[in-house]
Amino acid sequence: MNDPRQVIIRPIISERAYDLINDNRYTFEVAKKANKIEIRDAVENIFDVHVLSVNTMSVKSKPKRVRYAKGYTRSWKKAIVTLVAGETIEAFGV
Repeated sequence: MNDPRQVIIRPIISERAYDLINDNRYTFEVAKKANKIEIRDAVENIFDVHVLSVNTMSVKSKPKRVRYAKGYTRSWKKAIVTLVAGETIEAFGV
């Protein structure tokens, strides 16, 4: 994956993600096939910051039901990126 915008899909906006921002850690949804090096390079290119570490996890699908129809939510990959002290990402609006 050469284009950084194909690696980083969207920022995750949740209470837990905002609590992690105090520790200089930002949460993103990333492409399923992206590895930690690609994620680090994409965040550094898009937001012009220096990344200290990247933690990734695969979020499994959950069973859901709408009336009589059963199905599953989609599975996706999440990355928690730790930045060097003193740097922030303004896209999160904190």
